[in-house]
Amino acid sequence: MSSGNIFTPFREEELMPVEEKLEVKKREAKFTIGVPRETSLNERRTTLTPDAVQVLVNHGHEIIIESDSGKGSFFTDAQYAEAGARITHNAAEAFGQDLVLKINPPGEDEIDMLKPNAHLISALQINLRSPEYFRKLAEKKINAIAFEFISDEYKQLPLVRLIGEIAGTASILYSSELLALSNGNMLGGITGVRPTEVVVIGAGIVGEFAVKAALGLGASVKVFDNSLSKLRRLHMMIDGRVPTSIIDPKELSKSVRRADVVIGALPRTCMQPVVTEEMVLQMKKGSVIIDVTVDYGKVVETTEITTLADPYLIKHGVIHCGLPNLTSRIPRTTSKAISNFFLSYLLSYDKEGGIENMFIHKNEMKQSLYMYRGRHTKKVICDLFGLPYHDINLLMF
Repeated sequence: MSSGNIFTPFREEELMPVEEKLEVKKREAKFTIGVPRETSLNERRTTLTPDAVQVLVNHGHEIIIESDSGKGSFFTDAQYAEAGARITHNAAEAFGQDLVLKINPPGEDEIDMLKPNAHLISALQINLRSPEYFRKLAEKKINAIAFEFISDEYKQLPLVRLIGEIAGTASILYSSELLALSNGNMLGGITGVRPTEVVVIGAGIVGEFAVKAALGLGASVKVFDNSLSKLRRLHMMIDGRVPTSIIDPKELSKSVRRADVVIGALPRTCMQPVVTEEMVLQMKKGSVIIDVTVDYGKVVETTEITTLADPYLIKHGVIHCGLPNLTSRIPRTTSKAISNFFLSYLLSYDKEGGIENMFIHKNEMKQSLYMYRGRHTKKVICDLFGLPYHDINLLMF
C-alpha cells in the first residue's frame, strides 16, 4: 500500500503496535528429597545438615531422611525432625523420592529402591564402578549427576574443589599421625632437627592444600606434576617456597627415596601408576604413603583400597593408606561444606522453575549429567566400560 508519498509493503493493521510475548518458564511442583543412610566404606559424611534442611523446608520442599543418616557427623534425628524433615526407618522410602542425595554411589541393591525417572546426585568414584552399575541405573531410566562433573558458570568444578581442599589438608594431618605411629617422627620442622621431607605428586587442588598444610607445619616439600601450568600456578601461590618438577622417573625416584611422606594427588582415570613398586622398595622403613585420589586411579603401584575401619596396610616396611573417602575422617566439617554447596545448588533449581528447566537453560548443569533418562551421556565413562554413548545436547534442547 502507499500513503501519500511513502510506500510500505505492510498493511495498516500490520503496523499497529501489539503486546510483546515473552517466554514464561513452566514452574514445576516442589520436589521431595530423600537422604538415605550411608552404608558403604564405613562412610560418616552426610549431604544435608539440619540447618540446610530447615531452609529447604521453608522453601516448600519435603525432606525424607533415613534414621541415623547424620549420626557419623554428630547430627541427631531429633535435630533433623526439629528442622522440619520427616524421619523414616525404611531405606526404601528415602530412596523412593524425586531427588536422592548421597555421598557414595548407591549399591546395586539400593538402585533397586530408586523410583523410575528419579534424579540421583552422588559421587561416582569411577575407578570403583562396574558396567553392571550403569546398566542397572539405565534400567530405571535414572537422571544421574556425579559430584565430579558438577561445574559452574566459570567452568570450574566447585564441589570437587571443596572436597579437594579438605582432602589435601586432611592427607597431611593424617600422615602426621601415621608417621608418629610408625617411627615416632613428627611431621614438621623443629629448631635443630632436620625437617620432615614431603613429596606431593599432583599440583591440583588436593596437592595445593597438601603443600600449604605441610609448609604450615614446617616440613620440606617438593611437588611433581606433568602440567607446567599447574606447577607454575602453585609456584606463584606459595611465593616460590617449594621446588617443583615434571614427573621424571629418575628425579621422582630420588625424591621418593628420601621422603618421609608421599602424597598421591593426581586424578588420572585408569592410567599407569607413576610411583612403581621398585621405588617403594627403596623408601625408608616407616615412611608413609597416602594415595588420596585412589578412587580415580592409583598414583602408587603398591596402594590398595582401604576402609575407615582398617585405614592402612604395611608393604615393604612402608605404611600405605588408600582411603577413597579420606575426608570422612573429619565428617562434621566435610558434611557442613557439602551441605552448604547443595543448599545453594538446590535453591537455584527453584529460581529456574525446576530441575528440567535448570538443565535446559544452563549448559554447565547439562554437562554434569552422566546419565539422562537412562542414557549414558559421558564419553569417558562409555569408553571405559564399553557403553553406548549419547550426546546430551541431542537428548535435551
